[in-house]
Amino acid sequence: MIFEDRLDAGRRLAAACAQYRGRWPRAIVLGIPRGGVPVAVPVAQALNAPLDVILVRKLGFPRNEEVAMGAIGEGVRVLDDGLIRIMGVTDDELERVEDREQRELERRVRSYREGRHPLELGGTTAVIVDDGLATGSTARAACAVVRAKGAASVVLAVPVAPPDWEPQPGVDADTFVCVARPHGFFAIGQWYHDFTQTTDAEVRAALDAAG
Repeated sequence: MIFEDRLDAGRRLAAACAQYRGRWPRAIVLGIPRGGVPVAVPVAQALNAPLDVILVRKLGFPRNEEVAMGAIGEGVRVLDDGLIRIMGVTDDELERVEDREQRELERRVRSYREGRHPLELGGTTAVIVDDGLATGSTARAACAVVRAKGAASVVLAVPVAPPDWEPQPGVDADTFVCVARPHGFFAIGQWYHDFTQTTDAEVRAALDAAG
């Protein structure tokens, strides 16, 4: 066991992200709901940075949903056209996947935003935070979305990840910050003493507290 809970993980991740405090372009911390948000709270506090959520849905291939053929965010659609052609995904298949994920994205926008507008990312250092990485597909989708929103630099920050996971330069984050990369990794939750599921209410409370 490495972390007591997500708050403990966030505090330790905050120390690893200290170089982004006061850095230009200014940092904005973006938690991936749900579990990434309580980790992101102490990171934002330590960096004296605004906190927001990055609402993103991976568009998984119809025959292998762990492989991303693109992503959607709030007002953003990113597709890997080359990969879609190689995998032979039809327009109808793409439309069905996108419609399903768009409905879930809209549900989360209604649940978490409650009238709040997403923070403007143009020209910023976007620090994307999750509670850990397994395949990294959701984090990669988040990186694609914040790039499409105009972030000048993208930092992916997590408490724990597999030892062999690396971002793809120019595609994923510009910088990868990770507290621990243990051998024997098979699931994020194995490295937490308390990995209780984060609720929608907790996400909203964190955003309310951050202002």
